[in-house]
Amino acid sequence: MLYGCSHGKTDKDSDTTAEPVIDVSNVIIDSVTLYKEYPGTLTADRTANVYCRVDGYVSRPKYTAGDYVAEGQVLFTVEAPDLKNAVDEAEAALATAISQNDYAEQHYRAVAKAYESRAVSKMEVAEALSSRDQSRAAINSAKARLSDARQQLGYCTIKAPFSGHITMNEHSGGSYVNGAGSPVALATVYDDASVIAVFSIEDDSFIRMFESPNNRHLIDYSAIPVTFGEKLPHSYTADLMYLAPNIDASTGTLNIQAEIKNPYHELRSGMYCTIRMPYKVDPKAMLVRDASIGTDQLGKYVYVVNDSSKVVYTPIKTGDLVADTLRLVTGGLKPHDRYVTSALLKVRNGMKVKTRE
Repeated sequence: MLYGCSHGKTDKDSDTTAEPVIDVSNVIIDSVTLYKEYPGTLTADRTANVYCRVDGYVSRPKYTAGDYVAEGQVLFTVEAPDLKNAVDEAEAALATAISQNDYAEQHYRAVAKAYESRAVSKMEVAEALSSRDQSRAAINSAKARLSDARQQLGYCTIKAPFSGHITMNEHSGGSYVNGAGSPVALATVYDDASVIAVFSIEDDSFIRMFESPNNRHLIDYSAIPVTFGEKLPHSYTADLMYLAPNIDASTGTLNIQAEIKNPYHELRSGMYCTIRMPYKVDPKAMLVRDASIGTDQLGKYVYVVNDSSKVVYTPIKTGDLVADTLRLVTGGLKPHDRYVTSALLKVRNGMKVKTRE
């Protein structure tokens, strides 16, 4: 019995030889700002020590350590009875001087009138005038002593010089301090409504960033990206405010400072940060999807589909991540190239495929 033999391909054979459909995308050409990262530290915009300038007993702090205090808020009071007594005495001395001046003024006017009728001598007029002038000087002197006494008494009420966060008290409540001879520091206030990011760049980077054209007119130095070791609830940018006029010869670096607004008071003096300093704008940068890039022993690569619909293993050089999903390509690709975006493990070099944009 003869059996027929068919040379046609089965469905299974067709599935294995069919060209796979692969998703591809064109290289994106766009204007991209290039960055270099530098470590930095934050410092408060203003810092001030709060001092006791008189001798006396300092009260317990009228705040909680670490609090945000407002400008003019009372932080401490000092018990100094001698200063209150000095004010009372100065007020009494001024009242006496004013009273004596009133009498001297009246006496001078009376003597001067009597002189018109030659009832008194010219010497008596001169003496009365001198007494009046001395009484006026006594008033000015008494006012000065009173002003000084009130100023000293005012030091007994210690207020915040500006708004900011404050440290704990350096002295226990009720302790006696000798602040008249040498002011005694009680606490420190940090004005952190804005903070300053301080960092340094290499001298060759300075030339590349600020002395070379590199489309600097396209760079926004008022919104420099800043990141921190842990993600914060809000994002921050820095405004470039200071370039040191000289390169530090010992380190070969240039000091730079940038201001960061701190409306949520999340940033504190002493925090570490990373500044992404813009140094160049590439108006025709090549970008590919970061997820489409593979890595092997030779480095980074993508699969390019050529004009013959064949997959070509293509090593590339990469740069910064852009917009979270795209990667800058600095070498290995051409602007018109198409590259594989999915099923990277299923394709191989030289494979013929059908493409789907």
